[in-house]
Amino acid sequence: MIFPCIDLMDGKVVQLVQGREKALEGDSPEEMLRKFAAFPEIQVIDLDAAMGRGSNDALVRLLAAQAAARVGGGVRTAERAQALVEAGARKVIVGTAAFSASGVDERLLAALRDAVGRERLLIAVDSREGRIVVKGWQEATALAAEEVLGALERYCSGFLCTYVDKEGMMQGTDLDWFRRLRAATSLELTAAGGITTMDEVRALLDMHVHVALGMAIYTGRLKLEELAAL
Repeated sequence: MIFPCIDLMDGKVVQLVQGREKALEGDSPEEMLRKFAAFPEIQVIDLDAAMGRGSNDALVRLLAAQAAARVGGGVRTAERAQALVEAGARKVIVGTAAFSASGVDERLLAALRDAVGRERLLIAVDSREGRIVVKGWQEATALAAEEVLGALERYCSGFLCTYVDKEGMMQGTDLDWFRRLRAATSLELTAAGGITTMDEVRALLDMHVHVALGMAIYTGRLKLEELAAL
């Protein structure tokens, strides 16, 4: 499956490079929904909430109410996860809060699973230079993604894995990394970060890996009509 992404910052749809520099602004959230109408599900990330500097709750609720959406950004409590589900989110993505200085925060993950159900919970396992990064990709942990997927499976129905090294740079992604991740878990896996060509999209789908797309579709490098046909 292909998931077009709507990332929110300061009340606008944006695309960032490696989670830091804003590269472009998209159309209004309502217009993006119209453009993505051919896809069965979208991905919505509240970047302000992820970085701990506010939220775009009203827009998140609008999007989750009008489209089948997996929603993340700032999910740090069971109450937040429940609120997103009640707002219409099909699945909730937890990232930073899943990890602590000492490793996996199993206590929080168990609370999230119990609150919304394992089938509704996705864990974001985002990597830069081989290590999982958190807090809007600003801080690195000592953990490697391949090492933790097995331990996380009991809490979630799948993983969103972003190759941060090339996120937003339109330089291609690391298919070998996604192959290793695919071998490390039997759960649903969604790839993001640097995916630029139809060949990469097809290669990931052939691995039975879902694809989340941002910059490549916002810049027109990948055409929505061709992607929808897949």
